[in-house]
Amino acid sequence: MTSLVAWPHWRAMLSIAVGVVALGFLVALEIAARRYGQPGPIANQVKALIFAPKPGPLYGGMALMVMVLPWRQRFIAAGTAIGIDLVFLLARWAADAKVNDGHSFGTGALWVMLGYAVIAVTRRTGRERVLLLKGVGLGLLLVAGRKTGDTWLLITSKARPVVLDQYVATADHALGNPSWLVGRMVEATSPISTHLLHFVYGQLAVAAVVVALYQLRNVAVERRFPRHHLVRTFLVIGLLGPGIYMIFPVVGPVFAYGPGASGTGGVHWAMANLWPDVPPPINTPQPMSYDAITPRNCMPSLHTAWATAIFIHSRNGPRILRFAGTFWLIATLAATLGFGYHYGVDLVAGVVFALTIEAALRSHERGWDRPGIGLVIYGATVFTALLVSYRYLPMEMARRPGMFGPVLILAMTSVVYGYGRTAKPGEPTVTPTRQPEPQPEPL
Repeated sequence: MTSLVAWPHWRAMLSIAVGVVALGFLVALEIAARRYGQPGPIANQVKALIFAPKPGPLYGGMALMVMVLPWRQRFIAAGTAIGIDLVFLLARWAADAKVNDGHSFGTGALWVMLGYAVIAVTRRTGRERVLLLKGVGLGLLLVAGRKTGDTWLLITSKARPVVLDQYVATADHALGNPSWLVGRMVEATSPISTHLLHFVYGQLAVAAVVVALYQLRNVAVERRFPRHHLVRTFLVIGLLGPGIYMIFPVVGPVFAYGPGASGTGGVHWAMANLWPDVPPPINTPQPMSYDAITPRNCMPSLHTAWATAIFIHSRNGPRILRFAGTFWLIATLAATLGFGYHYGVDLVAGVVFALTIEAALRSHERGWDRPGIGLVIYGATVFTALLVSYRYLPMEMARRPGMFGPVLILAMTSVVYGYGRTAKPGEPTVTPTRQPEPQPEPL
């Protein structure tokens, strides 16, 4: 009995601790962004209450929030958000206010989410209050994650003036320079391939929201969230990934070796004009300076990590969702390489990174057993070994591609195999419905 009472208490304390750490992290990012003369995630979020933000993340967050509501209230929430946005649109038009990047909607969705937070505190009690607050928190976390990511990218460009692209490009010879190969294929099939891949690459968050909405479809009926869902993995990947950017700053082939035939990339800062026509020569790599604008967001490839998470979480859905998850993963890999945003070794690290985080989150919810702990330790070890090898063994990797190429693929495949054996992704993510035991209501 003591353990049954202590477990919810421990989880509540853990949730409070995580919330405090997250708030401190946001404050730290705000301070760091201010040091570079830019608003941070908190300021940008407050600004979105009045000024026109990018609508996608806000309406995506509201879509997640309304999953805790019955259908009638969902339509009311959507109509209210659109109505508020129309009022702001008319006000901006009357005031002749400038709108960045053509963004005109999104403020209404933020106001609706904040409004439901007030409703939860003032009009709901007990489990209904907790459920609605969880829904609001989930929606706001998606929005805050986007703002936090933008701030992180700014910090990487300012705080890391030296990049390690020569090391990664040299190590990429072990895989046959896939970015150069796929880049030429994309150019040969342009404009069809470029339009399709740009859409897939830019709408990755939309695909994640679609999968998450399917996973959360029964929340309003069952009055509880699944034990594990895609949004959690998405947010943790976005939280931890930029920390690796700071440790291993890389800008990508189109910037470090561009502009190439595409006419884009780091024209003034590039080491040479090679991508995607001529693979870089095998020379002793050196750190190189780069501008203070381009994000150092290549190692690991978070687009690959996110697409991998979408693929994993779409496996329990209907056939069309499984097909979409597979397509999004393949197309994202093609886009990251074909547009010169990433090297091949970035993608290998991204897959290992995603699977390790996913395994840790699943183990946390299902209980930490020996296989789960072993998989997380193994995945973290492989990920660390990959980064160390890219930094300190690139020449050996480039000179012996027949040995190191298969080793890289085998290392990644071993984590994939271990995840499939240990995490059992085919199991349902929603706990079986059980009759709740009577518990005394807190006063």
